[in-house]
Amino acid sequence: MSKNAIVFGGSGFLGSHVADNLSEHGYNVTLFDIQPSSYIRPDQTMIVGDILNSDKVNNALKNQNVVFHFAGLSDLDKGTDQPLEVVNQNILGTINLLDGAVKNNIQRFVFASTIYVYSRLGGFYRCSKQATELFIEEFKNRYGLDYTILRYGSLYGTRADDSNGIRNYLLQGLRDGKITYPGTGDEMREYINVKDAARLTTDILSPEYINQHIVVTGHHPMKTRDMLEMIKEMLKKDITFEFSTTQHDAHYNLTPYSFTPKIGSKLVSNLYVDMGQGFLECLQELSQDLTPHETTNKKV
Repeated sequence: MSKNAIVFGGSGFLGSHVADNLSEHGYNVTLFDIQPSSYIRPDQTMIVGDILNSDKVNNALKNQNVVFHFAGLSDLDKGTDQPLEVVNQNILGTINLLDGAVKNNIQRFVFASTIYVYSRLGGFYRCSKQATELFIEEFKNRYGLDYTILRYGSLYGTRADDSNGIRNYLLQGLRDGKITYPGTGDEMREYINVKDAARLTTDILSPEYINQHIVVTGHHPMKTRDMLEMIKEMLKKDITFEFSTTQHDAHYNLTPYSFTPKIGSKLVSNLYVDMGQGFLECLQELSQDLTPHETTNKKV
């Protein structure tokens, strides 16, 4: 595959890490985002624009070979009660990129979906990902546009914003000494560091992943209560936990899956970031953002 790649949503959490990994693998990387990237490398190009702007998208896609699509509304909680925003960003925006990809003879369209895609939960966010996967498949059937759909699980790591669960819990523990969790603590998750997810995202450019649905999650299931206890131990302080007694209607308990014939293959790596090390990197980043008063007597 040729070496020109464009990352839509390249200023964001996952997109910026994928862009870095692509650059490290010799790709000529262009970032496209509604806001400039704080993480752009000297060897990357930045285009500021909206994925709903067809002219801007088509111009950006000229001379590109592969598209990575991470743009749109990704906050699961916001995606449960903002249907118009979800449709505009996640469905219409994606179709705009697909149309541009066909016009510019893109070799591969890589799309960030979610393990919620065939869950009964996830609200309008889940609906948008289902619809978008179907459009991508139909663009392949109708126009021959090759794709890879990546269904990401629970990501954590540096550069996340406050909508990221792990970042939020680390911040609460560091700043408040109390962590509020919207669940019972018995929920199972397979957390994956964003750097591992970015590396696997680059790996799927191999020919065997053409027109495949790939699940990208962590190696081992973990109770959320155990994850919170890990944070408490790392901070070396008496942190209290507050659990909700009601089931959050957007998040799953033991598994995100309900029956569907469209099963994705799980992709894992033998090399991965240790969760404790990953949490330390996040805590160091958070400590730099907080004021000295907010971190007084809070050891990391």
